Amino acid sequence: QVQLVESGGGLVQAGDSLRLSCAASGRTFSNYGMGWFRQAPGKEREFVASITRSGYNTYYANNVKGRFTISREDAKNTVYLQMNSLKPEDTAVYYCAADPTGLGYEPHFNSWGQGTQVTVSS
Repeated sequence: QVQLVESGGGLVQAGDSLRLSCAASGRTFSNYGMGWFRQAPGKEREFVASITRSGYNTYYANNVKGRFTISREDAKNTVYLQMNSLKPEDTAVYYCAADPTGLGYEPHFNSWGQGTQVTVSS
């Protein structure tokens, strides 16, 4: 499995932007589809965004579409989540995940990072 470490979380105000990073190690990063998930207090973990191993296809949850952008930089073994126009309901722990099939489909993710906290104040 690949090891994942997230960074970039923090406390921001509504309307602000943040960029999360996830650094991967241990396996050939370019073979993996990558994704971001989040879990708010008292709620189930939910899918946020994913990107295929080629980088050509991206997928987003409806509630972040148009505000969040996922991207990858294989030379740095890193995937990013650019979050704009943040809302208080975006407050959650954000997790990076890796999919060995490369397709970026939710059931395939099997490696997870420790998470990074994002808090959006109103």
